[in-house]
Amino acid sequence: MSSAAYPARYWHPLEDGRIQCDLCPRDCRLHDGQRGACFVRQRTGNQMVLTTYGRSSGFCIDPIEKKPLNHFFPGSSVLSFGTAGCNLACKFCQNWDISKSRDFDRLADQASAEEIAIAAQQAGCESVAFTYNDPVIFAEYAMDVADACHARDIRTVAVTAGYMHPEPRRDFYAKMDAANVDLKAFSEEFYFKLTGAHLQPVLDTLCYLRHETDVWLEITTLLIPGKNDSDEELAALSRWIVDTLGPEVPLHFSAFHPDYKMKDVPPTPPRTLRRARDIALRAGVRYVYTGNVHDLAGGTTYCPGCRIPLIERDWYDIIDYRLDPAGHCPACGTVIAGRFRQFSRQFGNRRIPVAIRHGG
Repeated sequence: MSSAAYPARYWHPLEDGRIQCDLCPRDCRLHDGQRGACFVRQRTGNQMVLTTYGRSSGFCIDPIEKKPLNHFFPGSSVLSFGTAGCNLACKFCQNWDISKSRDFDRLADQASAEEIAIAAQQAGCESVAFTYNDPVIFAEYAMDVADACHARDIRTVAVTAGYMHPEPRRDFYAKMDAANVDLKAFSEEFYFKLTGAHLQPVLDTLCYLRHETDVWLEITTLLIPGKNDSDEELAALSRWIVDTLGPEVPLHFSAFHPDYKMKDVPPTPPRTLRRARDIALRAGVRYVYTGNVHDLAGGTTYCPGCRIPLIERDWYDIIDYRLDPAGHCPACGTVIAGRFRQFSRQFGNRRIPVAIRHGG
């Protein structure tokens, strides 16, 4: 079956003749031929199809720390790919050429779920990541890839904004081993004005992942000068994480660079990331990281018990690793939250494009 005609799940007919997409809170209501806000879910006749099934914007092998996931098998490699489109409308999108694409010629790479799993296995990757654009909108494809990966003992990672309805969320995360969720800000005004979405569904996804699944969870907040980087908002965000999710969920603060529709906003200075990290640590978050900058302290995992450095990182390079395979601090025995294994060597700060072989 061609990707353009792949049947989508999560929709229902309306009395007025339209059909409604039930995948995310946008609840797009479509006449025949119309596409949802994500652009990749389309009504064709009396059904909805996923137009990007089996089609990718490209495959690369990355360090897992680039997702970013610092507590999910550190040093391992991950096969990463995305498709096109997005169900948010972030004015500051850092991957806008992919997520906002309306040009399907960009989707040069076609691959079945089985071919992706084989490619990951042959490359020695421990996991496959659905990233670059949001996997929520290609959920059917991602879930099929996840099944093929799990059959070969390869883990799966979702890098997502978490904007999803409860039923598909249950189905989707039943197939995932780890997730990094973008908590883009901690105000409804920011979400509504700068992403075209709402805050509460994202908070609901975070609570679901933390309390109702075994998915390993980390959170990223992109700090945009003057938009979501005040002391008050950062303190409120950090307190919510500690009080609602618990202090052991890792939090990453990353640096914004001018792009897409916010080229007039200056880049995030490194001191803002360090300030945010200090605020979160004071609020009780045990593992707080800075991203997109060279910051040895902000990239290092410290023991929350005795504060010694356990995994020292410079950018995506691990320069010292002291955890035992079960994730214990060698000095005081504190168990570090995460998923760990015997550490021998790391993939390192590389990015390797991959061509998917067809036909097995």
